[in-house]
Amino acid sequence: MAAATIQSIYHYPVKGLSPQALTRTALTAGGTLPADRLYAIENGPTGFDAAHPAYFPKQRFLMLMRNERLAALKTDFDEASHTLSIRHEGREAARGDLRTAEGRAAIEAFMAAFCADELNGPPKVLYGEGHSFSDVAKKVVSIINLASIAAVETAVGRPVDPLRFRANLYVTGWPAWREFELMGQEIDAGGARLKVVKRIVRCAATNVDPLTGVRDMTIPQTLMQTFDHMDCGVYAEVVTGGEIAVGDRMDDARLL
Repeated sequence: MAAATIQSIYHYPVKGLSPQALTRTALTAGGTLPADRLYAIENGPTGFDAAHPAYFPKQRFLMLMRNERLAALKTDFDEASHTLSIRHEGREAARGDLRTAEGRAAIEAFMAAFCADELNGPPKVLYGEGHSFSDVAKKVVSIINLASIAAVETAVGRPVDPLRFRANLYVTGWPAWREFELMGQEIDAGGARLKVVKRIVRCAATNVDPLTGVRDMTIPQTLMQTFDHMDCGVYAEVVTGGEIAVGDRMDDARLL
């Protein structure tokens, strides 16, 4: 079997907002990518306890599946200062240090106005030490096989931006859907080892153009009609920590 190569790495510091590209990062056993879904914006009271952070379904937060207008925002998160900046229509619309009450309030005020007709209560920036606001309860890394995206493009009949799938690792070198055959198996990625644990069922967030915020495709429906499932990509747990970088190989550990 040909090895895959990591073509790109992304994390999403604030759930539902812009991806940020990384050239390299360090994975820790049992963890996510550093700063992945580190913050979320609550859409109405959830009962989230920062002292005892727990999983909540994504519907409790602002997110692309329901709030596609978020894709029209260009956000940047500085890990050193925890400062989030939001640009809209070519200008900076808000900026705040998410570790401070003042900084969170600045972001919350912008979101209250920007998403006013989609809110179930005051938006609130949430954080819990060591917590990731992932779509699943376990801490995982999400992987997209770009050959599978190419198969989706053939089914759709037009280009499909891989960033619609908001994955951490985008890989080349596997045939389409090879990732599903790795379920329960371990793969080496750079200096880390991952175990593939779950197929990713796609939701309506993938219908949203990540550049314009326009809901212009029906990806889950296309997957079901063409491939008899709504899955694209897999989740993997980090078994052994280590550094990974763009260009690193990803090998089926059984073949090494």
